[in-house]
Amino acid sequence: MAAFRSGLLVLTAPLPALAPRLAPLLSSAARLVNRTLYVHLQPDLSLESPPQPQPGQVPATFEVLDVLSLLYAGADRHRGLDVRVLLTNVQAKSARPPAPAVSVQNLAHPPEVVLTDFQTRDGSQYNPVKQQLERYATSCYSCAPQLSSVLLCPDHGTGELPAEPLDVPSPSTIRPASPVTRSPKQAVRGYQRGAVGGTFDRLHNAHKVLLSVACVLAQEQLVVGVADKDLLKSKVLPELLQTYADRVEHLSEFLVDIKPSLNFDIIPLLDPYGPAGSDPLLQFLVVSEETYRGGMAVNRFRLEHGLEELALYQIQLLKDQNHKENEEDKVSSSSLRQRMLGTLLRPPNKRPELPACLYVLGLTGISGSGKSSIAQRLRSLGAYVIDSDQLGHRAYAPGGPAYQPVVEAFGTDILYKDGLINRKVLGSRVFGNKKQLKVLTDIMWPVMAMLAREEMDVAVAQGKRVCVIDAAVLLEAGWQDMVHEVWTVVIPETEAVRRIMERDGLSEAAANSRLQSQMSGQRMVEQSHVVLSTLWEPQVTQQQVERAWDLLQKRLPETLRTH
Repeated sequence: MAAFRSGLLVLTAPLPALAPRLAPLLSSAARLVNRTLYVHLQPDLSLESPPQPQPGQVPATFEVLDVLSLLYAGADRHRGLDVRVLLTNVQAKSARPPAPAVSVQNLAHPPEVVLTDFQTRDGSQYNPVKQQLERYATSCYSCAPQLSSVLLCPDHGTGELPAEPLDVPSPSTIRPASPVTRSPKQAVRGYQRGAVGGTFDRLHNAHKVLLSVACVLAQEQLVVGVADKDLLKSKVLPELLQTYADRVEHLSEFLVDIKPSLNFDIIPLLDPYGPAGSDPLLQFLVVSEETYRGGMAVNRFRLEHGLEELALYQIQLLKDQNHKENEEDKVSSSSLRQRMLGTLLRPPNKRPELPACLYVLGLTGISGSGKSSIAQRLRSLGAYVIDSDQLGHRAYAPGGPAYQPVVEAFGTDILYKDGLINRKVLGSRVFGNKKQLKVLTDIMWPVMAMLAREEMDVAVAQGKRVCVIDAAVLLEAGWQDMVHEVWTVVIPETEAVRRIMERDGLSEAAANSRLQSQMSGQRMVEQSHVVLSTLWEPQVTQQQVERAWDLLQKRLPETLRTH
């Protein structure tokens, strides 16, 4: 386990020499830091001269932006490490003089250790360079009181770090709107105000490249649009998106860390244009390869409304070298949400009132979600499955515990001639009638819960360790109070409608009406411990279920693991 939670990596090598060494440098730093690694660019900084070294401005060139991209691309190999490249001393070309530097910048996570790639002449870890490094770090940033220093490659003569492949992106991080000749040393123009937008769910390294370039370009203000409401509906697994408030909180902390001198205006993005389409003070817009066409549409919209076009800066996507078959090949929030499927999202419930030798899962999901197929997969892995529909049939049957109360509440005209309850007639009585529906559920749900507890005893008698209650109304009925974990199966509503129409022969309107009468997948997920999805091929669903099952076995109480 790493010794330090947060650290500061001061990179002193010239940029051309630095690029091929970034991957091993980050790997070495990741072995020492396990939470947040701040990176400070100060090419050609010397830590050996007697006077205390002073921070200096680094001109923003295309080469600097490419190094930013390389740093974040390399950081993606260490997914548990939050890398943030500090831009306080990176200055874009501007007619205005640079803002005076803040004496000491406060960071969200004060570094506990300072690291550097500086190569000393004697190769010793115990020399004045370490003291100079600590003085330099504390003169620039707030650090832990007992700051430690580490020289990652102290030997000046043979201090090459172990070779490690780095998938270098194309030479240019930025693609200008119109093809122009550019060189690595070419200065990047600065603007007073600009904008960038995105969903920014689970802030990842591709987001950080996009935001960092925008922060380099902006001199005074950066408007950041964060997608919300209707713009989220088309996202993969929208039920697993962080809340708007959480996304803004993480985004704000990152932005203030990397460039506190900027004014940030973080606003909800409710339509494709946002403030970029209407704010006359904005001068540039940073987009990704995927959203470049949207940037072009923004400029057409501005021209139609008498506003000047924005300078567009198109940022290349970061490739995800570890993506799975059903995931995108770029670093994306969608893939991160997919990787959450089958994992435990919150601590399980303690249920001392349940049989001590049985662990109970509640499986739910909207109509058409594929919940029943998940139940069958869990059964094949060894779970005892309680089908709530079968419990309902038992409760309704003549002589069943709900038969007489239902007949007394709704009359004998709901019966067939042989005395069986006609569930279609009963359903028509309660559909769309909240008062009548409540009368029915007040009778049925407690009875079905009682029957489910009887089935748990059967599971115990059969020696089962895991029991699954398969119930669409699990949460509405309050049955989460008798399970250790709630597992929810999610699917886009459009796909659910298609499946319902195909399965039950309903019209699109009828299928939509059925869904609207149920709790939404989003509300289910908010109360869930594990989320699964049948959106992809059957083998992908099987992999999800097997992963969820394997993880479940590891967290079962010791008495059940050895039972």
